[in-house]
Amino acid sequence: MTAVAVSRSVSGRVARLVLARPDVRNAFDDALIAELTASVRDLEGDRDLRVLVLSGEGKAFCAGADLAWMGRMVSYSHADNRRDSEALAKLFAALDAFPRPVVGRIHGAALGGGAGLVAVCDVAIAAEGTLFGTTEVRLGIVPAVIGPYVVRKIGESAARRWFLTGDRFPASEALRVGLVHRVVPPEALDAAVDETVASLLSGGPEALAVAKELARTVGRIPLAEAVPLTVETIAARRVSAEGQEGMRAFLSRRDPSWKGGAA
Repeated sequence: MTAVAVSRSVSGRVARLVLARPDVRNAFDDALIAELTASVRDLEGDRDLRVLVLSGEGKAFCAGADLAWMGRMVSYSHADNRRDSEALAKLFAALDAFPRPVVGRIHGAALGGGAGLVAVCDVAIAAEGTLFGTTEVRLGIVPAVIGPYVVRKIGESAARRWFLTGDRFPASEALRVGLVHRVVPPEALDAAVDETVASLLSGGPEALAVAKELARTVGRIPLAEAVPLTVETIAARRVSAEGQEGMRAFLSRRDPSWKGGAA
């Protein structure tokens, strides 16, 4: 029987995807990529879902590429490598565009593709002692598929440094360059994730999706396009049922309807 590479659970309005290859520190291989992509695609259609939490089982979040997988790559043709890389690219694209907030629970290590996963989390919370790195150049390859997401997250200057040196860096540096948003003691990691989930659940479900898409796109288009887009976006939200409910609730000093129910 094939081992499960990703475990999935849904409780109330929160889904959790856990990388479940602790014996190899949740390193990527083709099976993990396929399972994680399929899980993300399945959850996209869950209209009751409000937040997705991504984490890793065992001692590390994700330590990059699996050695056995890399061993097979050595004999891959150019076409084989394109197919392999396209599968990974689809995973990152699916997480980046996932229509709900994605919270990363990061611990132990987030290297190579693991750092790429951190980059596509909307909110990434790391335990002190976690090591990060885009170490691919030390293998004679490059952080290509993860590159657009990491550069967008940490900026070109920091990306040049870490892409070129391949050095590992601590959670404090990941926080400084913006790869993660919060660093806490290991024993406080779960509480910090739960706190963030609770904060996200206080927002309007539709508004969260629109706000995420706005954050993903508005800084990458010319101002002449961004201004009319934002004007239309806020006008549409104000007259939407959710926007009307939120504003009326605020004026009436009551909780909006979406704050009811179990998390």
